[in-house]
Amino acid sequence: MRSATEDMPVRIRARSAAARSSWLRSGGIDGNEQLTAMSGVILIVLFAVLGITILRIRQLIWLHLFLGFLLLGPVLLKMASTGYRFVRYYQRDATYRAKGPPMALLRAMGPVVVLSTVIVFASGIWLLIAAPRSRSTPLLIHKASFIIWIAFMAIHVLAHLPGLGESLQAVTLGAQRSGASVSGAQAGAVGRWITVAGAIVGGVVLAIVLVPHFGVWTAPGAFPHHHEH
Repeated sequence: MRSATEDMPVRIRARSAAARSSWLRSGGIDGNEQLTAMSGVILIVLFAVLGITILRIRQLIWLHLFLGFLLLGPVLLKMASTGYRFVRYYQRDATYRAKGPPMALLRAMGPVVVLSTVIVFASGIWLLIAAPRSRSTPLLIHKASFIIWIAFMAIHVLAHLPGLGESLQAVTLGAQRSGASVSGAQAGAVGRWITVAGAIVGGVVLAIVLVPHFGVWTAPGAFPHHHEH
């Protein structure tokens, strides 16, 4: 028989493990909203920089390509966090049903946003593979899908702006408090920061790995016609 004294280290380790795991919990629907808000803000900043590269595409094609592949990580994270809420709601999860359905407009736009996002990035990868000499078709698809994407994404961002500040404030609050005083969404703050950082690092690594393939687009003569892009 083990005494209470002998069992104490085991109980302490168990409590310590539980405390650590609490920091990595998703935090339920509030945690999901915070993760979506965090990835959304990162995407807004990166897409703003990407927009600048489009205005100076000849000079900044290398940065345009780098950011395009870096964005894959945060974009996939945003789609995953948003899609998770949709799935849980339509699976009739009690917590997500109590929170209410996503906005009707966003539900209607969702398939278009997802499809246009996939096409924009897929055509960008196609362009990198095709190189300038064979760019006509993928470039047309890339431009057309981008126009559709930016129009719907602008509406998407505007629809989320009212609640964005509150979600980000909760993120900051959760990061500042100690593990003993947090609960729910705040308890998953570390897990969300790790997830976001992982998405960014993954995108950066992918972009760095593909840098050697940028040469066909950065070489002189890659943009022979002034009117293109």
